[in-house]
This record gives sequence, C-alpha cells and structure tokens, in this order.
Amino acid sequence: MTLQDALRPPAAPSRGARGLLIVAIASALLLGGCDDKQAKQSQQMPPARVGVVTVHAQPVTLTAELPGRTVSAMTAEVRPQVDGIIVERLFREGGEVKAGQVLYRIDSARYQATYDAAVATLKQAEAAVPSAASKVDRYTKLAAQNAVSHQDLEDAKATLAQNRAAVAAAKADVQTALINLDYTDITAPIGGVIDRSTLTQGALVTASQTTALTTIRTIDPINVDVTQSSLELLRLRQEVANGQIQRVGDSIPVRLRLENGAIYAQSGTLSFAEANVSETTGTYTLRASFANPDRLLLPGMYVHAVLAEGVAENGILVPQRGVTRNTKGDPTALVVGPDGKVATRVLEIRQSIGNAWLVEKGLADGDRVVVEGSQKARDGATVAPEEVAIDEATGEIKKVGEHPSATPAKG
Repeated sequence: MTLQDALRPPAAPSRGARGLLIVAIASALLLGGCDDKQAKQSQQMPPARVGVVTVHAQPVTLTAELPGRTVSAMTAEVRPQVDGIIVERLFREGGEVKAGQVLYRIDSARYQATYDAAVATLKQAEAAVPSAASKVDRYTKLAAQNAVSHQDLEDAKATLAQNRAAVAAAKADVQTALINLDYTDITAPIGGVIDRSTLTQGALVTASQTTALTTIRTIDPINVDVTQSSLELLRLRQEVANGQIQRVGDSIPVRLRLENGAIYAQSGTLSFAEANVSETTGTYTLRASFANPDRLLLPGMYVHAVLAEGVAENGILVPQRGVTRNTKGDPTALVVGPDGKVATRVLEIRQSIGNAWLVEKGLADGDRVVVEGSQKARDGATVAPEEVAIDEATGEIKKVGEHPSATPAKG
C-alpha cells in the first residue's frame, strides 16, 4: 500500500449494507426493550392464588368395605313324610307363614283307618291283662298250699308278661299310626317367606321323593356373607398389637351399601368369622346379621358390607381432589410451606374414607395441601394460599358459609 492509499478516507458503505445495519440495530433495541418490559412485569406480577386445606392428626375410624351376598337366616325345604294325594293347599305363595302352620293336606282316609285298627288292637291287648294277672295271683296262693304245680304258676306268669308286652306293642302301633295320620297335614317347620308350590291339588306325593313341595326362608333377621383376604387380617392384627390401631370393641358394627349405592337404614353386627382360610382364594368368610323388618333385603342380593375395624389415633385425612400421581405412579400432594413456596410430597396411602384418603406417611399435622388451582402451583413456586372448605358429602369445594347442597366452586 502506498502513502496516498493510507491517507485516502474509507469508502462509504453501500445502500444495502446500510439497510442491514439499521435493521440489526433496531432489532437489538426492540429485544432489549421487551426483556426489560417482561422483567418489570414479572417483578410486578403477584403470586398465584391457590385453595388449600390444612390437615390435622385426629382419631380416624378405619373401615373395610367388602363385597358379599345376602343369605336367609334359616332355609327349610318342605317335603311329604307319608304317601298320598294332595287334597288341599292352605297358603298363599310368596306370603308369610308361621312355624307349625298347615301348608298342605294329604288324603288321610287310609291313615285314619290304620289308626283306628291300632287303637282296637290296643284295647284287645289291654283286655287280656287283668285276667292273666288274676290267674297269677290265684296260682301263687295255691302253689303255697301245694294245690298247683310250680310249672302251672310259671306258665301263668309267662302269659301275663306276654299280654303286657302285647299292650306295649299295641301302644307303639297306635303312636306310629297317629304320627302318620298327623303327617297328612304338612306343616311349616320354620316361619318366614314361602316360595311357590311345585305341586297342586290332586298330585301324588311320596315320602321318599327328592322334589320339595316348596321352600321357606327366614329373612328377618337376614345374614350377609362377605370375604376378606388373609393378608388384610394379618396386617390389621399386627397394627393392633403395635398400638397403631385401637379396636372399636367386642361387638363390631357393620353398615350395608346396597347395589344402587344407598346405605341400608338398619345397622348390623358381625356374628362370626370362619376359623380357616380358603386354599384356593386366600380369603376367609365373615357373616353379619341385619334386622330386615320391611323385607327390603332378599336372599341372593349383591351388597357391600362396611365393617369398622378399629381407630387410628393420629390419622391424617386429605381430600382426594388434592392428591395426584407422578410419572412413577406414586400418590403425591402439593404442600404450601410457611414461606408460601410449594413443595411436592410423595404419600403413602392406607385407604379411602369417604371422599378423603387416609395418609400414613408424607404429611404432618398442620400441613397446607393444595386442592384448588394446582395448575398454577409448580414445585418451588411462590403462591398465595387461601383456606377453603370441602363438602364431605361430595368432596367438592364450597365457599365459607355455603350450604352443602349449593353448587360447589370448580377447581
């Protein structure tokens, strides 16, 4: 480069280069202004409002809801005990009958004749006894005077014994004939609701038939048979032994949930538990008894029995709407700390109670759990918590002072 080239002023940029330079400078200024604006807005934006519920440790009654079916307290199949023709049916099908009530009548003419003949035979046998007894007395006196031989006396005594035995046999025949005569009236062995009749008037029945004439079921009270796993039984007994759970008492109350979800009005009690566990299912059977005055429960209905197992003295209940699951499937809850920051807690849940979860681990007394606006509450974010109330019947949020039947606020 020459001295003249060095001293020559730089060439002016072209029109296109000048345009690109201006656009770059404007873009830089614009982006810088946006960043400043966003930073100011973020500094001025208040914390998100969320609804929280403060949980407390409290005694919680533990329940187990087990599926089962209703079973009649007593069931009796009615069968004839003598042969004959049915001449009359004396009950209304599907109605109530009492124990001892006559249900059917069988033609009794033949059994009446047998009874009359047995009575006549008895009278004949009884008539021979006085004569034989008089003969024994007379021969006893004569034998003392050597007026009759001892053999004649022994024969007289044998005849008297035979006559008395004949009387006893005749009495047994009379009793048998009377029993058969009574069996022509077929009576109800138990009280309860009677099914339809399988036979009608004019039908021939036999004492050895396998077909029942009808069936009677006692449904007040009525039983409910449910099953529970042996694993749950072992866990419950271990927690009772460790003092984690206090038993309700010797008499365990039971409530019943019907097929339509309604709670049965009458409360029952646990009557017994089987002493063995099924080898195929690993369960054992429990039976509860319920009063059934309105005959609402019928045998064979599918129900759920809610049993009170015990009381967790320091149980923590959290609304179900405040619990979600993470990517691993573990139940979690968002908890707002004293500084207003949100933290995620992994929970260990025992069971559901109404519209709440009973939490064994993960929460402490006084924790504030987010139940509304969780989409605004991220882990580590600062929020403005607002205490809300939960409708225990529906599990939805209600405002303070709102009637439980009012429309709950949406989360």
